[in-house]
Amino acid sequence: MAATAKERQTGEHIAALLDDLGRSMGPAGRDLADELVHSIVEFYGCGLARVVELLRDAPEGTDPLTLLGGDELVGGLLVLHDLHPEDTLTRVGRALDEVRPYLGSHAGDVDIAGIDPEGDEGAGGLTLRLRLRGSCDGCPSSAQTVRWTIEEAVARRVPEISKVEVEGVTEEQPRTKLLQITTRPPDAPAGDAPGRAVPADGIRPAGAAEWQPLTEPPALADGESTVYESAGTAPLLLIRLPGNLYAYRDHCPGCAGRLGAATVDGERLRCPSCAAEYDIRRAGQGERGHLEPVPLLEENGSVRVALPGILLGTGT
Repeated sequence: MAATAKERQTGEHIAALLDDLGRSMGPAGRDLADELVHSIVEFYGCGLARVVELLRDAPEGTDPLTLLGGDELVGGLLVLHDLHPEDTLTRVGRALDEVRPYLGSHAGDVDIAGIDPEGDEGAGGLTLRLRLRGSCDGCPSSAQTVRWTIEEAVARRVPEISKVEVEGVTEEQPRTKLLQITTRPPDAPAGDAPGRAVPADGIRPAGAAEWQPLTEPPALADGESTVYESAGTAPLLLIRLPGNLYAYRDHCPGCAGRLGAATVDGERLRCPSCAAEYDIRRAGQGERGHLEPVPLLEENGSVRVALPGILLGTGT
């Protein structure tokens, strides 16, 4: 198909701008501009390749717009050009639906309180305000868990949201807002996953979540638990209950013992050393203390957890 007049004009305009930059900034400036254009073209090329892959493998009868809009990379491009089939509020709702089962164990449920523009006419992005129903008795680690989990889910589906405010979560220290949330190609390294708070200077605030996949996540049946360990990483206690997988630090607050041999009785975990019991679904609440929950998202057979500054390797 021949290029349209508008496409030819756009190409000629880009070439003219590059020539202007070369004349005003010299060879170094022109090289930098060429590299920028190449990177943008490569980025959109990844998007086109993903579109072809999705449409080629789509089951018969699948709605193409729904399929493309639900993909992380392609959906982000559609948002960028105001072409996404779902509005911002709908996509926020879908993101929250993904994590509601997990949030139910930590903070009851979550409602959308509002979406407000930042700056003049939203030039600074959008702020999502959420309201929690229920609580986990003020557990700081659970509060951080709630925020990290919500931010990660929203960032993947709603890249135009630049800041998330959660009413009912007490902040222990000032946080750097989400300065930029971007999508990435599906095969990009896990360390480049979207949804992180990355300031313009590239310096991550202390305590920021590092979302990393569990390599070779263990297969657990309902009511089973195991300890996931890797070199240089604090052990994680993984527990499977009907409908959800939970992660906690492998540490009993009652006796400081480990929980690898703990028993699961219904929805309660019993420490093998001191017999203290903790509510698995309600963020590890117990009479003798509170387990430390670890943010976890499970999707399509993969498991990711968020730990401050800790990278996870191969499990044993």
